[in-house]
Amino acid sequence: MSSVLVLRALGLGDLLTVVPALRALRRHFPSHEIVLAAPSRLAEAAAATGVVDRLLPTTAPGREVPTTLDWSGPPPDVAVDLHGNGLLSHRVLAALRPGRLLGWAHPDLPSHEGPVWSADDHERVRWCRLLRWYGISAEPDDVRLDVSALPGPGPVLIHPGADAGARRWPAERFAAVARALVTAGVPVMVTAGIGERDLAEQVADAAGLPREAVVGGAADVPFRELAVRVAGARAVVVGDTGIAHLASAVAAPSVVLFGPVSPALWGPPAHTRHRVLWRADDPAVLRPGDAHGTSPDPRLLRIRVEDVLAELETLGVPTSSPLPASSPLPASSPLPASSPLPAGSPLSGAVR
Repeated sequence: MSSVLVLRALGLGDLLTVVPALRALRRHFPSHEIVLAAPSRLAEAAAATGVVDRLLPTTAPGREVPTTLDWSGPPPDVAVDLHGNGLLSHRVLAALRPGRLLGWAHPDLPSHEGPVWSADDHERVRWCRLLRWYGISAEPDDVRLDVSALPGPGPVLIHPGADAGARRWPAERFAAVARALVTAGVPVMVTAGIGERDLAEQVADAAGLPREAVVGGAADVPFRELAVRVAGARAVVVGDTGIAHLASAVAAPSVVLFGPVSPALWGPPAHTRHRVLWRADDPAVLRPGDAHGTSPDPRLLRIRVEDVLAELETLGVPTSSPLPASSPLPASSPLPASSPLPAGSPLSGAVR
């Protein structure tokens, strides 16, 4: 069987942002086997896209590029580098001697023809632009996953975790949001990724929620269960992480908090159900901080509990005023008006 091998050996959010590109490949190569090289923990999510036939497990520390791929059989007919624009990801695919390799141009690879990388592309737009250069039609907002939500209005889902401290809003502020919801009679669920149970329980305890309100933490919540819970949520409150992209994929209302990186690069599709908060000094600077830093980004800390509650009200979720213990911002943190995105941004209509 002819095959298309796609490299995207990153996390859940990274996978969900290339669903439009994967769908484009499926349409363009209808009779090929689509193989995704990614960590094994993403197997269920990859299957849920409906366009990946098989996952090729990868192993690499953190977000590093795998040094080798455990590919067997004939070389892939087509290899697609959706991992990055560097030499390492290109070379790990080239080592398999594919019939054709699709990837970005690189000054150290003069024999490889490809489009020029732009650091200012939105992540979904970036990979669709790559494929379009090769004559493959792709639509960046084609993110929807076919997930059936549980019946009835679900709880507000709060996800306090993120894989880097720079994108992790303080736990006490998430707890203050949860308290304001509970006081208004709105049920709340707190979700946790692997290793985040303590953080989620800290939020639940401070909000006066029972431990039963916490889902996950000892291990990842199975993707299908997680997707159903997100799809059924009355709203999702989350930082710039994988759950935000899952909310977009299942059309769940969301309030997404940004800090070191602009939502113009990683934000949800433009729709009134997706609300974005970003307190930039200069919205024209798209990467003002370190997305992988260990401490909360200053722009993230400028987002107040009251700001999040106001966005939830916009989504039709009733809230009460935050309690005095809702962790006021340090006096040194300025509170500018909500920053608009740069002109032409696909998210400009969804930002307060």
